[in-house]
Amino acid sequence: MVTLGTASAQPGTMDTGRLAVGESRDGSPVRLPVAVVNGAEDGKTLYVQAASDGDELNGVGVVQRLVPRLDPQQLSGTVLVVGIVNYHAFQVAQHRNPIDDTKMNRAYPGNADGTSSERIAAATFDAATRADFILDLHQGSTSQMIDECRVRCGTRHRLHDDCLELAKVFGCGYILDQKGPDGQLARAAPDEGVPTIDPELGGCVGWDEQSIQLGVDGVFNVLRYYGFADETYSFEAQTRATGFDQYGSPTGGLVAFQTELGERVSRGETLYTITDMFGQEKAEVTADSSGIFWRARRLPQVATGEYVCSVGTDIDSV
Repeated sequence: MVTLGTASAQPGTMDTGRLAVGESRDGSPVRLPVAVVNGAEDGKTLYVQAASDGDELNGVGVVQRLVPRLDPQQLSGTVLVVGIVNYHAFQVAQHRNPIDDTKMNRAYPGNADGTSSERIAAATFDAATRADFILDLHQGSTSQMIDECRVRCGTRHRLHDDCLELAKVFGCGYILDQKGPDGQLARAAPDEGVPTIDPELGGCVGWDEQSIQLGVDGVFNVLRYYGFADETYSFEAQTRATGFDQYGSPTGGLVAFQTELGERVSRGETLYTITDMFGQEKAEVTADSSGIFWRARRLPQVATGEYVCSVGTDIDSV
């Protein structure tokens, strides 16, 4: 029997339930949706979670499509799923938990006696670190972004190579291999010996079917490669960036991008221009370094100093 919250599954079965993480302001229970898929044969454990940030919904789309396709009779090992992590933010379609104004993916490993976000982080961290591998499904918020996997433990971490392998197996095509901020699940879980990645499934308002399908395929790639399924899988080389150049606006106005997401850019190449309301150019911004056009704001209007886009730098193939 494998249990997560109220979900319990015997070998060869699956169950859904709820994981209690506290109470809301009216005293009603806050319980995260969870699933346990317990394979008919013994094996490793994969943990998958989505919506750590409440407006990042592509991961929820992955879970919605993934769980019905998992056949426990054909599975070796166990898949644990938390479908919505940032419960409060998800309810109001916001990035941060509105109860404590916290970004959930800065709260790990959490505190069972702490704030709302710390308690949710503690409960999901306990579940995640039962596993052999962790997939923390994200997206580039509501910005436009290429599909990528993030390795956040840092290149000197003892589990770096294992996390990098997991990212390559997931197979988005692009990897950001850069140490992340404190409090990220993909920073905290490797310290407990569990390879962890952040698949960043594009960026959009609502959800994007192409990125969701890439996420579903990525989970099945992991299941095949690590022996959960009978099928075999061999990953292909990925394009890796180990740095980011971020660009803001030198003036206020309207942005006109001169390159597309995923395109290679050269140092000195024009990334975007800023015009006034009447189409008169006010500024031109060029690339400081060669790299890949990685992420861009969705709305055209910007104020002075406001974020506009990012270029992935220090590119290689892994």
